[in-house]
Amino acid sequence: MASWDDYLSEADRKTLSRGGWARAGGYGARPAVLVIDAQNYMVGKRGVDDPETWPLSCGDIGWRALDHARTLIEAARAAGVPVIYTRFALDLDRGEGGGFTRKLSPPPGDHVFIEGTPGSQIVADIAPRGDEIVITKQKSSAFFGTPLQAYLTDRAVDTVIVTGGSTSNCVRNTVTDAAAHNYHVIVPEEAVFDRIPLSHHVTLFDINRTFGDVVGCAEVLGYLESRGVA
Repeated sequence: MASWDDYLSEADRKTLSRGGWARAGGYGARPAVLVIDAQNYMVGKRGVDDPETWPLSCGDIGWRALDHARTLIEAARAAGVPVIYTRFALDLDRGEGGGFTRKLSPPPGDHVFIEGTPGSQIVADIAPRGDEIVITKQKSSAFFGTPLQAYLTDRAVDTVIVTGGSTSNCVRNTVTDAAAHNYHVIVPEEAVFDRIPLSHHVTLFDINRTFGDVVGCAEVLGYLESRGVA
């Protein structure tokens, strides 16, 4: 854990200590697991390094994280804890790209995040059950312009466990919005992933410093198993 530790200087550590940063926020009583954008375009095909076909894929890093996320999802289901999925999908012909596509020019084809293509679909290995909510979003945060807040309120959720990718984009913005709504925020470190290791580590540091607790999957698994069926 603490995968950002090597990036900190002694002066940084003193700053954190002096300001009282990175205290443990802890868990609440009623969690939900959020699975952020576990889509084909994010990971490509398992065990196949094919960046020409899957230009936005995180590859093996993503697959390893999704395997950890699947373990947490299964534990949540066994405990009666809600699991909510998101998928990022845009219809560019309708102008849904907005500011996002001013910064990123997605390659053409069926293997990115274009609505209706194989790339936009959730990875089969971690697919939602028929009774689980799937939210399609057009922005990075799972809260922005979606009914997620209403679903969490309806289930009396006070803790969100955020998995998926990418760490520095959709995970980060979902986490900051969740913190703004005063949820307990938990990020299982092994169950989130990014294309760029520096972005991943620095984002986890920022999350743990201010917005939520970055912890090991084993700890989160123990917490979920302790919930029992609601």
